[in-house]
Amino acid sequence: MILLLQYMLIFASVLMLVALGGCFSEHSGVINIGLEGIMVMGALGGALMMKFLPESTPAIGIIVLVVLAAILLGVIYSLLLAVAAVNFKADQTLVGTAMNLLGTAAATVFVKAMNTAESVDNVSSTIQYISAKKAFIVNIGSFEFNWFMLLALIALIGSYITLYKTRFGLRLMACGEHPQAADSVGINVYRMRYAGVLISGMLGGLGGIVYITAGVSEWKFENGVAGFGFLALAVMIFGQWKPTRIALAALLFGFFRALGNVYTGFDFLKALNLPGSIYNMLPYIISLVVLAFTSKKSRAPKAEGIPYDKGQR
Repeated sequence: MILLLQYMLIFASVLMLVALGGCFSEHSGVINIGLEGIMVMGALGGALMMKFLPESTPAIGIIVLVVLAAILLGVIYSLLLAVAAVNFKADQTLVGTAMNLLGTAAATVFVKAMNTAESVDNVSSTIQYISAKKAFIVNIGSFEFNWFMLLALIALIGSYITLYKTRFGLRLMACGEHPQAADSVGINVYRMRYAGVLISGMLGGLGGIVYITAGVSEWKFENGVAGFGFLALAVMIFGQWKPTRIALAALLFGFFRALGNVYTGFDFLKALNLPGSIYNMLPYIISLVVLAFTSKKSRAPKAEGIPYDKGQR
């Protein structure tokens, strides 16, 4: 049971971070389908930092530098969407899809090239971070507390305060609802949409490094992030673009994802004699069922996905 709770919280942290990122982007009026690719890039930045940091680096230094590296690469990669959607008014769904395809491919090629340069016999797309990963874990009895869980909680509280209690958040949401009205009172819609997309890159990149360090000490980048970017979008929609509801949805989906890791520890589940792949499919099946019943009642920001034209009224 403790192991189930442990995995549920870490997977919920991933989904919460990435879904909150998507929430900021869509509240600004930009649909971010590219969260999957952003996660991969954030994971790449964090994994490279863990790989090359000296073993003598203190734990707090590892945590700060890895988080910053993941955030930085996520933000840089999200600029592709920001420039395409805001400056060139490109189709945001197509751009996001391309980012997902490019993210995994580019990370795989880069890691393979790096490994080949280090050793001609090593052409894998794997990065190991065995010793550095230990900095993120604190054993509390038989429970492994991960500092990323605390970061996810801080991001949740920060997102709620930012969106509903600050001038910036209210202006951001105004740009996703009525950009023309926001512009008429002096709000720079282009700048706010850039901010929303870059915040989604920051949280999405952080979610990527949390995901790949959830249970293993190395990651094969050609595997991507197993659809967690799309799952986070389902969490965001189920949570109605509201941070508190997103947190609850992330816990629900995290629970079903955790079952895929620990089902062998429950006799009543083993008695069902189902293949492990069924349990790994559960969060995706649940997302389809949930969205089928709730999508009609979903209320997305009115102007999301619509390029802003300053001359249009």
